[in-house]
Amino acid sequence: NTKTKNDYYIFLKHLRYYCTYFASSLQNKNIVVFYGSQTGTAEEFSNRLSKDARRYGMKGMAADPEEYDMSELSRLTEIENSLAIFCMATYGEGDPTDNAQEFYEWLQETNNSLDGVNFAVFALGNKTYEHYNATGKFVDKRLAELGASRIFDLGMGDDDGNLEEDFVSWREQFWPAVSEYFGVEATGEDCSIRQYELVVHNDIDVNKVYTGELARLKSFEIQKPPFDSKNPFLAPVATNRKLNKGGTRHLMHLELDISGSKIRYDSGDHVAVYPMNDTSMVNKLGEILGSDLDTVISLNNLDEESNKKHPFPCPTTYRTALTHYLDISNPPRTNVLYEIAQYATDPKDQENLRKMASSSAEGKAMYHSWVQESRRNIVAILEDMPSLQPPIDHLCELLPRLQARYYSIASSAKVHPNSIHICAVVVEYETKTGRTNKGVATNWLKNKVVTDNGNKSSVPMYVRKSQFRLPFKATNPVIMIGPGTGIAPFMGFIQERAWLKQKGKGGGETVLYYGCRHQKEDFLYQEELEEYERSGVLTQLHVAFSRDQEHKVYVQHLLKQNKENLWNLIDSQTAHIYICGDARNMARDVQNTFFEIVEEMGGMTHNQAVDYIKKLMTKGRYSQDVWS
Repeated sequence: NTKTKNDYYIFLKHLRYYCTYFASSLQNKNIVVFYGSQTGTAEEFSNRLSKDARRYGMKGMAADPEEYDMSELSRLTEIENSLAIFCMATYGEGDPTDNAQEFYEWLQETNNSLDGVNFAVFALGNKTYEHYNATGKFVDKRLAELGASRIFDLGMGDDDGNLEEDFVSWREQFWPAVSEYFGVEATGEDCSIRQYELVVHNDIDVNKVYTGELARLKSFEIQKPPFDSKNPFLAPVATNRKLNKGGTRHLMHLELDISGSKIRYDSGDHVAVYPMNDTSMVNKLGEILGSDLDTVISLNNLDEESNKKHPFPCPTTYRTALTHYLDISNPPRTNVLYEIAQYATDPKDQENLRKMASSSAEGKAMYHSWVQESRRNIVAILEDMPSLQPPIDHLCELLPRLQARYYSIASSAKVHPNSIHICAVVVEYETKTGRTNKGVATNWLKNKVVTDNGNKSSVPMYVRKSQFRLPFKATNPVIMIGPGTGIAPFMGFIQERAWLKQKGKGGGETVLYYGCRHQKEDFLYQEELEEYERSGVLTQLHVAFSRDQEHKVYVQHLLKQNKENLWNLIDSQTAHIYICGDARNMARDVQNTFFEIVEEMGGMTHNQAVDYIKKLMTKGRYSQDVWS
């Protein structure tokens, strides 16, 4: 097959290019910061560390391991005073991020000596998850096993606590260790260092200007599969309805039409959507900074050898950058405050911004209360500090990228091959400053009416595979626990079990534990679930209405009430357990309840019960799709 042959040669050409590129692009860099990033934070930290290197007279660069042949890592020894730093996030059930997957697999399999390679690792994770910082810990341990020299202790960042503070504290001790190890000193150049230069395009062909595309220009006009994170599919919105019958919240069900896209998905996968920032916030920023948002600009990397030419697709307008590419709704990290402090004309504002970006106890406390707890985004900060007027191009350089949002798919491809369903709750809350903060993606999705002025509304999306899967044997019982929007993947599972039953392939018990606040207000998919129960697809439906009586009742209370039945399903019938929803409280409480059930019904000690559940996890019989 000539086409396959050609594809293979193109692949080899790219591979050779990456191999040479690894060595050549690092020729005059002695600090390389590799990042494994799913939501952009690890990449952001990498950029900050590579920038820091200049303050020690060293040359740094942030690098995506997916773009390099990492088996060439040992070649770093050819560069004097070289150091590889790894900012590694853990995703899902202890997994590496998509862009670090190949590097992770290579580390598992290789026996290459990394003798003489200097390294340090900062891990990003969340303590509420079972496999806290698993990827960072593995990379740190494996590099040392292969002979590389650890020059500073593994840093542990906890997003359930204060990830920014963990990073700042680690970084503060890390650089003195680096300077001692290599015998270099800080140059005292602690002022702001620009990474990109502004170019204004006064006369440019509009067809060459990015309008929200992520990689290929005009990719939203001329769509070509395969669709992925760099090339999302514009899926028309076929359905958008409110699910709850009452209450103050807005819970919604959306259906995205994927006909003709060649996108395939399985029950349990995630759909990633790329949202847009709120127009009024974008306009407000332009107004505060006195900028013409329709100016066409490029931000070009001052380091010409860097493989990252721009912080976001360029040329584009400030309006497009602030709408599609930059995160303007989350509280900014300390490095942003540090860099923009110089633009405050009031010395007090300048002092406070620098203080909040410092590592002093007072500064950390101030940042925590004034920025984080008050949920002040960049617009709120500029409003509350009128003397602060950063140039809009510098602000665009500093703000992190707007990230895709992931939702558990609420449908089965066996039943709905041409559509992907989403179940989500609209995020909206009042901050301590009296402002109303709105979740970027959920509010944007809420307003995606099926036809907008005669045009079909569409959502840029792609599918991310997951490990959250129904058992291979349809005769295995399944126990699903998903309160609130945690019901999402189970709608797909139940649809699939119904389809299997129809084909005469079913048989295993299908048990659902669902929870909501009030039966008459937010019992999501009530009619569908009750119909599945009547038809025998759902063999058990248990619903906890937490606020319909004086004392609160949650899913874990119902699990406890049905301990005999659950123990029989788990121990005698090899049932698979699935949990979806909030990681911080619900998933932890449910797991503790399972420990108690196993301990009591199985006549075990607490430690034996914990081991029993851990073994189920190892065998893929206890799976979680949780968020915090």
